[in-house]
Amino acid sequence: MAAARPSWAGRNFVLLSAATVIAGLGNNGAMIATSFAVLDAGGSAADVGLVAAARTVPLILFLLIGGAVADRLPRHRVMVAANSVNCVSQGAFALVILSGTAHLWEMALLAALGGTGQAFFAPASEGMVLASVPGEQAGRAFAVFRIGANGAAIGGSALGGALVAAVGPGWVLAADSVAFAAAGALRAFLDVSGIPKRAAGGGILDDLRDGWREVVSRSWLWAIVVQFSVVNAVMITVHSVYGPLVAKEHLGGAGPWGLALAAFGAGTAAGALLMTRLKPRRILLTGTLGVFPFALPAAALAIPVPAGWLPPIMFCTGISIEIFAVSWMVALHQEIPEEKFSRVSSYDWLGSLAMAPIATSLAGPTQDLIGRPAALWSCAALIILLTTAVLFIPDVRHLTRHPTTTPHPPHQPEPPTSRTPNNPTQSTSSRPQHNAGN
Repeated sequence: MAAARPSWAGRNFVLLSAATVIAGLGNNGAMIATSFAVLDAGGSAADVGLVAAARTVPLILFLLIGGAVADRLPRHRVMVAANSVNCVSQGAFALVILSGTAHLWEMALLAALGGTGQAFFAPASEGMVLASVPGEQAGRAFAVFRIGANGAAIGGSALGGALVAAVGPGWVLAADSVAFAAAGALRAFLDVSGIPKRAAGGGILDDLRDGWREVVSRSWLWAIVVQFSVVNAVMITVHSVYGPLVAKEHLGGAGPWGLALAAFGAGTAAGALLMTRLKPRRILLTGTLGVFPFALPAAALAIPVPAGWLPPIMFCTGISIEIFAVSWMVALHQEIPEEKFSRVSSYDWLGSLAMAPIATSLAGPTQDLIGRPAALWSCAALIILLTTAVLFIPDVRHLTRHPTTTPHPPHQPEPPTSRTPNNPTQSTSSRPQHNAGN
């Protein structure tokens, strides 16, 4: 089996990919299970939004600290610790649901604990995959990695929807807890023997100031992060609040909605496969044009389309998301130095998620005020308008792919954390986060 792997796919790449697939299977099922757990407990649309916001608020609050910590400690240890936190939080969530006495505050508290774990995991994980492969293979490696992650989304969403309908959301959340434990165990076996301890350098505030300077010095970076602060909020709201509600009232419940999310996962897998071959010269222009179809799910649910139409719409959206995600990764990989990766990544995550708790908490009141169709049409319009605005940024239109990208070689010692202001990093977080898995 090892001989069948590409020569650039070493042990660390395989372990990281396997851990992401396992966690992705659990996460995508748990996303459906959480929404229906709240609804089954008698919760309203506002309650679904509040639980989603409860996860996102600590994620936002601790992201910058998580990025600074990940640039000071071994990143794989931060990832394992975060997986352990998520294992405990999801296991406790499952017990609360299976006990049949779940209260809204308990679900919100456990969701918040899970968000705290994600805040430390996300910045630490951003550079690990690309650090495990040669620089010239970065785009292909990331696309292959995404194929595995998106394949897990297909299976996790389909299986999660079916299991929620068959045995209830509690058991799906329990399976997610086990998945986090398995993923953390795999990440504990990463080979970091050649990576020395990072130099102590300045304080955390100095690290964060360095990361901020890296972000604001690039118009294409801050513009797309600002764009996705709204795009991510809209998509999270559509997928975690409005989607389950429309599915329950018009599409037949958790099963059809799980099938639609599985089709979305199939689209992302197809898009990742496409991006192993496609190498556009103007990487950000290609990626930004791929954002326009993100508006399709909101428009489809606003109508709403028949249940049979939703899977192909979600499939097309999945392809477009992957075109953006890989293009964004290539741009960051070639423009941002590795040694400040986690700090810049934390700002990217922070900007991309800043509006999400507001949007999810206001989803219920908004639909009560203007109606659900109008709220969904507004979501679609925001995506289109902001994406059009980003295309007016010259660097977005003109940033081109370099012939090769040359991060530090795989399996070589990482350089000590630099305090030089002009050493950027890499991030792939300005993209829809509902599909991200630990």
